[in-house]
Amino acid sequence: MIIPFTDLSEDTLNNVIEQFVLQEGTEYGAQDVSLAEKVIEVKQQLKSGDAVIVYSELHESVNILPAAQFRNKS
Repeated sequence: MIIPFTDLSEDTLNNVIEQFVLQEGTEYGAQDVSLAEKVIEVKQQLKSGDAVIVYSELHESVNILPAAQFRNKS
């Protein structure tokens, strides 16, 4: 189930994004990118529709996926 990011409080949204970024171990190349910058980047992807927040009832978990990847799983 997709959870619209606009339904989350700013604190909750930031926590979900931070957990995602830290869990994924996102690689940004040779440059050091701060956690705050990574959060901003993911927020932009959510706002543009390139990424979605997904809740799995089966796993009782929340994840962020590329929108195209989620559509392919449906």
